[in-house]
Amino acid sequence: MGEEKFMWKALPQRKSPRWKGYDYTHSGAYFVTICAYKRLHVFGEIHDGEMIHNRVGEIVIEQWFSLVDHYQGIDLDAFIVMPNHVHGIVILPDAADESAVSLSGVVGTYKSGVTRRVRVALDDAEFRVWQTSFHDHVIRNEASLNRIREYVANNPARWAEDTFYG
Repeated sequence: MGEEKFMWKALPQRKSPRWKGYDYTHSGAYFVTICAYKRLHVFGEIHDGEMIHNRVGEIVIEQWFSLVDHYQGIDLDAFIVMPNHVHGIVILPDAADESAVSLSGVVGTYKSGVTRRVRVALDDAEFRVWQTSFHDHVIRNEASLNRIREYVANNPARWAEDTFYG
């Protein structure tokens, strides 16, 4: 038999949304945005500038606040669930290298916990809740923290202007 050659098409390389060279185990505040799979409106709806959560949205909220039970010293600040994404502020503690918590680890725990619970609630083992990865912003000072808190609080009222709308 002749030699068979397989032509493997290289998979496209996704550009990492993380800040190159930054150590995401450093203590500090991080603003995260996590989008629903295909940006589908699976968490509820906005009515008159107010977010009305469905059962999936309620699970998303419950799981967020359970993160403090999984990670010693972690703090959670402003948080909002929108129809197809969530915004939240995670504050990582000072920790020795061996016990350092990474932002990706926290978000991964959150996303997998939500997915597990939603699949049970919907009785659908294949249901996809999240897009791959997440967006983050390292919060560097109090002024930035306060602007982000305000943005999160006003997000439902500004839904029609949101980049994730639609």
